[in-house]
Amino acid sequence: MIGGGNGGNGGSKKRHRVGSNSRLSSTAAVIDSSRLDGTLTEGSHKPLPTSSIRRSNSRHSFLPIASSVPNGFNDPNTADVILRLYLDQSSPFDSDDSETAVAVDSTSEFEIYLHSSVLRRSKYFSALLSDRWKKDSGEVDYYRFNLAVTAGSINNHVTVLQLLYTNEISSTIDTASKALELLPIALELLFEDCVTACVRYLEAVPWTEEEEIIVLSIIPLLRDEESVELLARVSPPKSDLSEEMLHGLILTAIHNHPNMAFAKAFVAKLLRDFSSRESARRVLDKSFETSLKVVKESLEEYSSPDFRGDHNETEAIQRLNLHTAMTNGRHLLWLIERMIELRVADTAVKEWSEQASFTADLQRAFRDDAWRNIVPGLPAVVLRCTCKLANAVASGVILASRQVRMKMVKDWLPVLIVCKDNVTPMLTNHKSLYLELEETFLKIISTLPMSEAQELLQQCLSFSTRNVEDCPHLVSAFTTWFRRANRQLPGDQHPLS
Repeated sequence: MIGGGNGGNGGSKKRHRVGSNSRLSSTAAVIDSSRLDGTLTEGSHKPLPTSSIRRSNSRHSFLPIASSVPNGFNDPNTADVILRLYLDQSSPFDSDDSETAVAVDSTSEFEIYLHSSVLRRSKYFSALLSDRWKKDSGEVDYYRFNLAVTAGSINNHVTVLQLLYTNEISSTIDTASKALELLPIALELLFEDCVTACVRYLEAVPWTEEEEIIVLSIIPLLRDEESVELLARVSPPKSDLSEEMLHGLILTAIHNHPNMAFAKAFVAKLLRDFSSRESARRVLDKSFETSLKVVKESLEEYSSPDFRGDHNETEAIQRLNLHTAMTNGRHLLWLIERMIELRVADTAVKEWSEQASFTADLQRAFRDDAWRNIVPGLPAVVLRCTCKLANAVASGVILASRQVRMKMVKDWLPVLIVCKDNVTPMLTNHKSLYLELEETFLKIISTLPMSEAQELLQQCLSFSTRNVEDCPHLVSAFTTWFRRANRQLPGDQHPLS
C-alpha cells in the first residue's frame, strides 16, 4: 500500500488490471483514497543500509544494493524520492522472515532513496509523482511516499524496486518461486516490464503443485493477453478433454504402441485411478463399440465374401479379414477386462446379448477349415470375451435384465457348441475355457423362467460326455430344473397360470 505526503498509513486494495487505461485510472483512485494523516517524527526513519535486507542462509538471492552510486538505487546524493517502507502490523510475521524482521529493527521501518526518472517505469509511481506531493527537506526537494509491506515480502519489494534500475529483468528471475513472489508486487506497482518478465518465465518452466495453485490465484489479476498461455496450460478448452485424452491413450495402447503389453498395463492403471467412473465408462464404451464393429465387419466379409476378383486375391482378402478380426478381438478382450474390473460393463453386456447376426457369422466361419492355419486362436479369443461378460452376469457383478440374460445364452450357446464340435484338435488346450463357459451358461439359465430354461437346457446336451461323472454341472442343472418343475405350490397355484 502506498500513500503520498509526509505520513499516512493509508489503505488500498490490490488493483485488478483489466486494461491499460484502467490500470492508470485505478491508480488515481488509490491516490484519492490515501490518507495524509500523519507526520514522521524526527529520528523515526532511517536510510536503508546495505545489510538491512540481508538474511543469513536465505533461500533467495537478491540484486546487490548500490549505495552511493550516482543515479543508483538508494543513493541519497542524487535521489529526489524518499520511499518509507514500514511493516504492516496487522499481518503476522512469516517464520522464514524472522531474521528480516530483526534486521529492520524495532522501528519496523526504513527509508530508501530513489529517483523519480526511474520510478516512472512504474505507472503507479508515475501517477503519484506530481508537484503536490513534493516537500522541502532542507536544500533538496523530495517526493515522499509510504509503502506498507508484510514481513514476508520485504525482500521481494526491495528486489522489485531495484529492478526498476535495470533493463535486464529477465536475468534476475531464475526460478518459478521467485517469479511468483515478484509478480504480485509488480502488479501492485503496475511495473509492466517486470510483469511481462515474470509471466514469460512462468509460461516456459514447470511448476510444482503448490506453485500451480499460486498461479491460478494470480491469473485473474492479469490481462487476457497476458494470461492466455497460463490458462491454456491449466484449463481444459472443453469439458470432455480428459475423456478425449483417455480414449486417445487406449487407442494408442491397443493399436500403435510397440510395447503393447506395457502400454496396456499403464493405461489400465490410469483407468483404475481415474477420478470419474462415469467418464471411464463412456471412454471404454466408445472403445468397445469401435473394436466390436471392426470384428463384426471382418467376420461378415469373411463369411460372405465378394468373389469378383481372382482366387488369389479373394484368398488374400479372406486372410486379411481373419487377421483383422483376431487382432481386434484381442483388443476387445482387454477392454472387456477393464470394464469388468471397474464394474462399468453394463453396456457391453447388453451389446453382447444383441449379436444374432454376428454369432451366425461366427458359426459359419468356424464350420470352415480355412481359419485353422490362419488364426487358430480366434475361437478362444471370442469365447473368452463371452466368458468374461457371462461370468460378470452370473456372479452379479453386472445386474442384467431377464431379457439380456436370456439373449446372451440363446445367441452365444450355439457358438460354443460349434467350437466344441469343430475345433476337436484344439479341445485339449481350451478344455478349461469350454468347461467354464458351460458352467456359466448353466448358472444364467437357472435364473430364467422355467419355460425359457426348458428350451435352452435342451440345447445343452452337447455338454454331456461318455462318462456322466465328467459333467456334474449339466447333471446339477437338469436336477434343479426337474425339482422346480415337480414342486407343488400350496393350493396348486402356479404363478404363470
